[in-house]
Amino acid sequence: MAEMETSNEYFDLSFLLEIADGSMEFLVESIDMFLQQTPELMGVIDNAIAGQDMAGAAGAAHKLKPNLGFFGMLGGQTLLQEIEALAKQGGEQALIVAKFNDLKSIVTPSLVILQQIRDEKEAEL
Repeated sequence: MAEMETSNEYFDLSFLLEIADGSMEFLVESIDMFLQQTPELMGVIDNAIAGQDMAGAAGAAHKLKPNLGFFGMLGGQTLLQEIEALAKQGGEQALIVAKFNDLKSIVTPSLVILQQIRDEKEAEL
C-alpha cells in the first residue's frame, strides 16, 4: 500500500501522529471525531452568519479552532480567529462571509483526504 499522505497545503498530521504514539486506532478515532464535528460546526457557523447571529457564529468558530489545531490546519485556525473576533465585534458581514468562504476552501478538500486516510488506516487494523 502507498505511503500515507500526512500533510498537504492545508493540513499536517504530524502532531496527531505524535500523540497517537503509533496507535492507528487512536488516529482513526481522532479522524472520525473530526469528520463528524467539523462539518457540524461549519454548518452552525454558516447558518449563524446567514441568520446574522454573530454570537452563534463566534461561539461555533471558537469551538472549531482546537479541532483544526490538532490537524495542523493553521491557516484555518487563523481564519477562525478572525471570524470569531469580527463576529464578536459586530464586524462587516461581507468580510465575515469572505473569510468563511476562505475557510471552506481549506476545510472541504481536507475532509475528503482525511476520509481516505481514515478508511485506509481502518482497513489495516
